[in-house]
Amino acid sequence: MNAKEIVALIKAEKPEISSVYFVGCGASQADLYPGKYFLEANAKKLRTSLHTANEFFYSTPKAVGPDSIVITCSLSGNTPETVAATKKAMELGAEVVSVTMNKDSGLARESKYQIIHGFAESYAAKMEKMTNVLDLACEILNAYEGYEHYDELKDGVSKIYGLINESVKSLLPRAAEFGKAYKDAPYIYVMSSGATAMVAYSFSMFLMMEMQWIPSSSFNCGEFFHGPFELVDKDVPYLLLMNDGPTRAMDARAMTFLQRFDAKLTVVDAKDFGLANVVDSSVIEYFNPILLSGVLRMYAEQLADERKHPLTMRRYMWKLEY
Repeated sequence: MNAKEIVALIKAEKPEISSVYFVGCGASQADLYPGKYFLEANAKKLRTSLHTANEFFYSTPKAVGPDSIVITCSLSGNTPETVAATKKAMELGAEVVSVTMNKDSGLARESKYQIIHGFAESYAAKMEKMTNVLDLACEILNAYEGYEHYDELKDGVSKIYGLINESVKSLLPRAAEFGKAYKDAPYIYVMSSGATAMVAYSFSMFLMMEMQWIPSSSFNCGEFFHGPFELVDKDVPYLLLMNDGPTRAMDARAMTFLQRFDAKLTVVDAKDFGLANVVDSSVIEYFNPILLSGVLRMYAEQLADERKHPLTMRRYMWKLEY
């Protein structure tokens, strides 16, 4: 089922919903963030929050219950912590929607509703999880409160995959340059703002630390001038993800400061890929993370090639019990 069909079924059974919880681990938790950000920005009555799955399981919010929707997410659908959180939400009577690529997974079996997405087919397919969650958040808001830019957001959902796949066709030279420039970096700082803040977190935590074993840290551009900017110096490595939309001024302010002190800076800018040409300005901020996360995969691949360290290489994950 798609998001619209699922929300219609929930609304028919539960005419009133008070809260929406987003639950996942690692990169999947980060992929939930644009949906949570959208709902928090636009909902007037619905309360919403984002949780790492194990924390949701061990310290479950008291409000989770029959008037809640819980959205759980795992790429494989077999992340033990997320499966356990899904089961607990079901036991508490919540309407639980799982988002996974595996229809036969534990996550799918334990949830009431499932959205099954692709992943391996293309760079855009890797963004189906994040996009489906945003679409689901939009349908929930529209069903329970109404959303004035519903048509614009749905139109963006229909076009964003095409933009990602078109963008990566010409991206190789820039991505290869990033790989060469940062292959020997002792660490990398990653930063962004708004709906894209958790894309910076995800790139830092998972593509750099997990998949490349490069020490990394991420932060919101809004926090940059409240501590992290003290580490800026000549040739210190930064990756800045620039949004097209309301929080762009925050990204631009950070970029100006980094350039002022000759930091080793790579900027990946949504404007360079023509996001505004395919997504309406009223909803553009919610599509920045989908586009930027989609194209960043190529940057990670080129860095991995330069370092001769495949993205699939692990020291502990899948190697031992932990």
